[in-house]
Amino acid sequence: MTIGDLIRLLSDGEFHSGEQLGERLGVARAAVWKQLRKLEALGIAMEAVKGQGYRLAEPLELLDGARIVAGLSRESRGLLTRLFVEETLPSSNAFLRERFDQGAGHGEVCLVEQQSAGRGRRGRPWNTPWGQSLMLSLGWRVDSGVTALEGLSLAIGVVLAQALERHGAAPRLKWPNDVLLEQPDGGFGKLAGILVEVTGDTAGPCEVVIGMGINVGLPAAFRAGLDQPAAAVHDQAPGVSRNELAVELIEALLSLMAGFEAQGFPAWQAAWNERHAFADHEVDILRGERREAAVAEGVDGSGNLLVRREGRLERLAGGEISVRARS
Repeated sequence: MTIGDLIRLLSDGEFHSGEQLGERLGVARAAVWKQLRKLEALGIAMEAVKGQGYRLAEPLELLDGARIVAGLSRESRGLLTRLFVEETLPSSNAFLRERFDQGAGHGEVCLVEQQSAGRGRRGRPWNTPWGQSLMLSLGWRVDSGVTALEGLSLAIGVVLAQALERHGAAPRLKWPNDVLLEQPDGGFGKLAGILVEVTGDTAGPCEVVIGMGINVGLPAAFRAGLDQPAAAVHDQAPGVSRNELAVELIEALLSLMAGFEAQGFPAWQAAWNERHAFADHEVDILRGERREAAVAEGVDGSGNLLVRREGRLERLAGGEISVRARS
């Protein structure tokens, strides 16, 4: 019995006694109770009524690998080597890096309900509630070397933004790898982060693992415990299915990677600039402990951010600095 097995039973809206759950899952009542305690520790709200049993306070849509594969086009199924759907992993990116070490990895996608060691840019932790985010990693081999991947994380941000726009949301992009949603107070909350990890030759074959973490639903209690403003897909598109969004993203990412070596970022440059959250805004450029004021412009064909500082135009390369809107 796994947490996912228990959630599937509790998500039907009906109450189930501990004895009934044990019979359905083929375990002792004590084992059911132990898993129920785990659900509480994960912040999954439950209702318990004496004489009736337990049910989830709100249904959770679990990821369904068969449903996701069935939803892909024939072309995408041809590009997808394998889909993994896991309940828990330290990191979906690390999982696919290990697959590359084993001689696999290319065209593989890993989805996970919860990560115990997920991280974003510069090693920052990425924490999400169980079963309410979309954590997706894609592995791909590239023949032309690292230079062919300039601006890839920005193009991925465009792919995600376009998928959400089809559901009525209005995401904005923050250089180099964040997706934002506007908040009621006029500020922005972080909706998603993108992490691209590359190993291999700068001029020859290399392996890419693309990771993204997207807040789909974000309970108020969890949101309140975060150290930065956060947003979720359901803030602007409450009816979006995680499985449907997974289908759309896998479809778009496979198509992106199949053509990116030949097209490069210039094919995505205009679309990124159209969604730039801080175009013509004053920003703070963070270089280690140094903070410098500038005015952000657009990105160039290599994915560098153009900023105007002290009357001069400067190109900022990803991976070296951070940019924040001035408060």
